[in-house]
Amino acid sequence: MTPPPGWYRDPSYPLAERWWDGTAWTEHRRQPVAPQQPLARPEFPDGGSGRAKAVALVAAVAVLVASIVTGAVLLGRGDGTGDAATNTEPTLVPSSEPSSSVLSPSRSPSDDPAVVVDELNGITFPLLDGWARPENVTEDDVVMTTPGTYDCPGDPGPCRHGLVISRTVTGNDEKSPEILAKRDIAEAADSAYDRDILDRRPFDGIDSHKQLRAGPVAVAGRAGYLVRWQVDTAAGPGGYVQSLAFPAGVGSQALVIVRFVFDAGEDGPPPADLDRITKGIRPVGDADTGGGVGSGIGPSQ
Repeated sequence: MTPPPGWYRDPSYPLAERWWDGTAWTEHRRQPVAPQQPLARPEFPDGGSGRAKAVALVAAVAVLVASIVTGAVLLGRGDGTGDAATNTEPTLVPSSEPSSSVLSPSRSPSDDPAVVVDELNGITFPLLDGWARPENVTEDDVVMTTPGTYDCPGDPGPCRHGLVISRTVTGNDEKSPEILAKRDIAEAADSAYDRDILDRRPFDGIDSHKQLRAGPVAVAGRAGYLVRWQVDTAAGPGGYVQSLAFPAGVGSQALVIVRFVFDAGEDGPPPADLDRITKGIRPVGDADTGGGVGSGIGPSQ
């Protein structure tokens, strides 16, 4: 019998899972999640040691599971001819659908193509024109990027004109969105325009910054807080950085930090997208929930 739709190990790349629609493989892939394995999240924003441990744990689990799956796939390929991804039906029991993914927001082929789903935090982001789902990114927890890359104006390497990153705060017990956003903005600016995760300086560092906005804001029907900076860099046009903190829509309703990184200049995303994306954040399964920039929680500073 043809296996039912579900997530199965990708025959052409066993380190990933791929969506089988009941008749053929689709192009939807995700990071495999071990059954009953607690999903660690990076400690954020109080340091990077938790993130390194979480990524190392998931990598170890993935390698162990992949080694078992690879043997099973090789036994089932017969003479090895043809494209395994298109000619091989899944023979394993599909993975249970996880509530989150450590490296990227989980999504299924049935999701609305106009939104990106962050299942861990129970929210969706509007996928505006000029934005795409993340592919081949080195940053953790990216929910959307501008398409393609360009050569960084400072230290060599690929840069992107825009990033939106969503993370759960696990590094401390702070419950105030205002305090968290104010604490996070400097780190967000430094990681985007001063030194990256590889210790490079893609923009030769930040020369100065000015605060454009700070104040309460409604996000997905919840009370949050945002801080927005404009930064000038030694190389390149500089950019805009925003830290947005608010309670998650699921589970213990831990606080979420969403970072926005927009290059300035004509090649960067329009600054208005900062407000459009913020206003378009919704709880999963509730597209009609109000909230967002200008929802009247209180005056901006």
